[in-house]
Amino acid sequence: MAPEPQGAPRHRSPGDGWVECACGGRHWGLHGAAGLLLARRSPEGSGWDVVLQHRALWSDQGGTWGIPGGAREPGESAVDAALREAGEEAGIEPASVRVLGTQVLDHGTWSYTTVRAAAIGPLDPRPTDAESIEIAWVATHAVADRLLLTAFAAAWPGLRAQVEGSGPLA
Repeated sequence: MAPEPQGAPRHRSPGDGWVECACGGRHWGLHGAAGLLLARRSPEGSGWDVVLQHRALWSDQGGTWGIPGGAREPGESAVDAALREAGEEAGIEPASVRVLGTQVLDHGTWSYTTVRAAAIGPLDPRPTDAESIEIAWVATHAVADRLLLTAFAAAWPGLRAQVEGSGPLA
C-alpha cells in the first residue's frame, strides 16, 4: 500500500485504501467506489448544470475536477456510498436529490459506479471537507473546458448525453 500524500486526512473508513487492479491501474476503494453526478436545469432554463468537485491538491490527480465520490464501505450499496460521499464532500443532503440511474465501470476485482441524480428544489453545494478546493454548478457544455480527473474525462461524453437526455441510462 502506498503512503498517504502530505496533507491527506487519515483513513476514516474500513473501505479506504488502494486496489492494484487487473487492468494495471491503481484504484481507490477496497470495496469499489461511487460518485454522484447531480444535475439541474440551468437557471436560464436553456441547458443543464452538474455539480463538480475541484479536488484537493494532495489527492490522487489533485487539482482536477470530477464528481463528489469515494470509497464504498463494506456492505454499502453504490447509491448509498455516492450519497454519503456527496454529503461529506459537498454538503448535499440525500433528501435533496432524486436518483435516476447508475452506470458501472467494472474491472472485475474493482468497480466504480456513477449515480446519476436530479436536484429537487434549490441546492447550494459547497466544500464541506478537506477533499475539495471548490464545489460548483457547471454548465454541461463547459465541463470539458476544465482539467478533469482522467477517468471522468473518459466517461464524460456518455454521461453528458445521459444528462442532456440523448443517451440511455445504464
